[in-house]
Amino acid sequence: MRRFLLPAAGLLLALPVLVNPATAALASNIPTCTVIADAVTDAILLRDGPSCDKPVSPFSTFKITLAVIGFDSGLLKDAHTPALPYDPALNVSLEPWRHTTDPTRWMKYSVVWYSQDLTRKLGLERFRGYIEALAYGNRDVSGDPGKDNGLSRAWLSSSLKISPMEQIDFLSRLGRGELPVSAEAQALAVAVQPVFTVADGWVVRGKTGTGHQRRADGSLDETRQNGWFVGWAEKDGRTVTFARLLEDDGPRQGPASFVARDSLLADLPILLAPEKLK
Repeated sequence: MRRFLLPAAGLLLALPVLVNPATAALASNIPTCTVIADAVTDAILLRDGPSCDKPVSPFSTFKITLAVIGFDSGLLKDAHTPALPYDPALNVSLEPWRHTTDPTRWMKYSVVWYSQDLTRKLGLERFRGYIEALAYGNRDVSGDPGKDNGLSRAWLSSSLKISPMEQIDFLSRLGRGELPVSAEAQALAVAVQPVFTVADGWVVRGKTGTGHQRRADGSLDETRQNGWFVGWAEKDGRTVTFARLLEDDGPRQGPASFVARDSLLADLPILLAPEKLK
């Protein structure tokens, strides 16, 4: 029998929304894909929207994968080790990123520099080897064309892409402990993900991800975001995996991923009603 690795729940607070008040909230809040699957059998319980097979940048949902790699490689030790001091030379804009950061804080505040420190220590050869072994998305960690920045940028509006259906496959394999890395690394990677409690007793563990879309010519379109929320939900011994993708069709006030997250947390009790899980 396959074992699911979702740990006991606790409540983590989300990063406060930092927005430009001059930006009009014009983008649609309708997700372009929502997928929910049984975490044990892989049966698809819901697939809704036109973009479920569309590969897009994973953005900070890739931190789940980086946690797996970090714990398996030994660069990460446990939920609070290593705790890395913030380097003021980084000059990051978000205040929550200007603090000593450990794996739990890394996930809670989605600290990009911690991810980049991890990939730098791995080196490109080991990084690429892990992505190949994990069969993650399109497996392309080359980065932006001609910029040799795959170690720091591959998952950020760049070469690495994954579809919502591929997110479900990866999360299900991780949750069951089936990835080709140590069982301990997989359990620790799941354990450091942010946890939310929702109505009807469902406990959700998941990760957001936000970034800008690319235009047809490859340039960044800073007026349109993509927003992810992916993870697991558990209640009464039943576990499902989920992925929600929101692709903006215009400017937005605040991160699209927070809309994806908050809307899915509100929708889950309805989508996971007993009569829909038979």
